[in-house]
Amino acid sequence: MASEATQPGAGVWAPNVRVLSHLIGGEHVAGASSRFGDVYDPSTGAVQAKVPLATTAEVQAAIANAEAAQVEWGAQNPQKRARVLLRFLELVAKDTKNLARLLSSEHGKTVPDAIGDIQRGVEVVEFAAGAPHLLKGEYTTGAGTGIDVYSLRQPLGVVAGITPFNFPAMIPLWKAGPALAAGNAFILKPSERDPSVPLRLAELFLEAGLPAGVLNVVNGDKEAVDAILHDDRVKAVGFVGSTPIAQYIYETAAANGKRAQCFGGAKNHMIVMPDADLDQVADALIGAGYGSAGERCMAISVAVPVGEETADALAAKLAERAKDLKVGPALGEDNDYGPLVTAEAKQRVEHYIQVGIDEGATLLADGRGHTVPGYENGFYLGPTLFDHVTPEHTIYREEIFGPVLIIARAKDYEEALSLPSTHEYGNGVSIFTRDGDTARDFAARVNTGMVGVNVPIPVPIAYHTFGGWKRSGFGDLNQHGPDAFRFYTKTKTVTSRWLSHDVREGASFVIPTMH
Repeated sequence: MASEATQPGAGVWAPNVRVLSHLIGGEHVAGASSRFGDVYDPSTGAVQAKVPLATTAEVQAAIANAEAAQVEWGAQNPQKRARVLLRFLELVAKDTKNLARLLSSEHGKTVPDAIGDIQRGVEVVEFAAGAPHLLKGEYTTGAGTGIDVYSLRQPLGVVAGITPFNFPAMIPLWKAGPALAAGNAFILKPSERDPSVPLRLAELFLEAGLPAGVLNVVNGDKEAVDAILHDDRVKAVGFVGSTPIAQYIYETAAANGKRAQCFGGAKNHMIVMPDADLDQVADALIGAGYGSAGERCMAISVAVPVGEETADALAAKLAERAKDLKVGPALGEDNDYGPLVTAEAKQRVEHYIQVGIDEGATLLADGRGHTVPGYENGFYLGPTLFDHVTPEHTIYREEIFGPVLIIARAKDYEEALSLPSTHEYGNGVSIFTRDGDTARDFAARVNTGMVGVNVPIPVPIAYHTFGGWKRSGFGDLNQHGPDAFRFYTKTKTVTSRWLSHDVREGASFVIPTMH
């Protein structure tokens, strides 16, 4: 996965800076492009690794390996493929603590949060291990005289996943687990910001018995992405990231005849009804808004209290809790959340905070200038809280992706319902109430893909499907659950008839019907 090295022509890197590789054909392959990205330790601000950025030729080599390996892998029966997944799960269980620390050191989320990242990915692989059942087709006997009709689910061939920095274990496993179980070969292009865990997971798949070449990891930037999108051998692409890139990948993949499921940004609201327990609500919002420094596509970033009395009381509770949050290094003990992933990510969020102030929102807590003794160069932001935010404010319209929670007050239930329903993003939404009729009406009418009722982060369990609406999702099929197997397979329908040798019906010029 890594080695200590110097890079010719680029000077000497510090002795403790790891040099990462690609994983192609079951072997670690050094980068050939002479282009490298910096992998930071967000807690200290130091560069801890260099990741090679693949050339088009390197991506094509990975695809060629995948195409060659997929034939035998896809021909294996689903039960044998599932056994590889089960052995992989055993290896991950033994290595979870090490994986979590590695993940935290590159991303910045706390170790308990990193364990959750891994576990959420594991749960989808557990579901995918049910491939023998999930790949069963349909069968109709006697559809016509002597005619049977049945369907087969067959792998697409070579498929790819382009995954984000904020869940470097979960999202690669959400993509690779079902794809491999369905008999495909998989090209993973992880985020160049925190690539070590995806590489380690690929190593564990190999240890579990996955044939070399069935899973290849190529690190890279737009050149690698475009090489995947324009290669005819890649039949489907899955992506999670920002909306502009999601749309670009979806449109480019479609133009090149590929299936695509691409998930973008979010602006998740939590509706707070006057009958809700405000202490429960405040605790839920603090965790859902500030956990993982807000770098979650399912983070709640907009609290929508209904009525001025509810809003005043909630704002006071949130401000009180926010000032007590403990922000520190990812590997530290008892921290509520850690740093952002890069200095650029921190600067971007700080820019939004200033925009919110300039546009007249009420700043109740300012996270800028937060420092941690001994970690002064880390990418830290304290919790930031705005009140009296309206749909006209930039910080309401746009995804901030940081520890910034805003309060957008609604005068009544209908106004509260309209806010998430009319926002350009439609990923997730939550409502807190003690009234079952209100909750039921809200779940039925709100225009978003995922809904929580007294649940702050409504991420469905692995055997249901995950996906947002509007500009949060591009494509007809969602992630994990049965949709994953629909996405990674093609359906072949067979109409079969066996006639006795002495039957002669003659030519028919009428379209066949079942009568």
